Amino acid sequence: MFTPSARPPRDRGFTLVELMIVLAVLAILVGVAWPSYQSAVQKGRRADAMAALAQLMQAQERWRSEHASYQATLSSLPGTGSTSPEGHYTLTLVDDSVTATGYTARATAKSSSPQTHDSVCRVMQVAVSGGSITYSSLTASNTTNSAPDPCWVK
Repeated sequence: MFTPSARPPRDRGFTLVELMIVLAVLAILVGVAWPSYQSAVQKGRRADAMAALAQLMQAQERWRSEHASYQATLSSLPGTGSTSPEGHYTLTLVDDSVTATGYTARATAKSSSPQTHDSVCRVMQVAVSGGSITYSSLTASNTTNSAPDPCWVK
């Protein structure tokens, strides 16, 4: 007589096909999620440039409150350095941009920083002219981003 419990016991575990399906699904998820993650990290690092430029602007305003014009060199400007706080950007004043009423400051991604791969916002820029502030950015090929600027999200 046939009894249902007479079947041989089944081994527990995963088959190779099941493991390959799981790995394929994981590879697809990583392929979709990784670029989004990297983009979010780059966007977060832009805050380093924004903070450095804001600090430079404050130092320039303190300088101008005591002198007749803005300071032409960063090394002579108290409270600033040539590198952003987290070290991802190099700060500069654009040559021949400093006048009694304005200046242009740039934060350029350092080649040693992962931020150098930020092709959209490689250079963050602030131009002060007669009390008006203009925020802009340059791409990896040194072209100005069109308005609205994707790097200075408000």
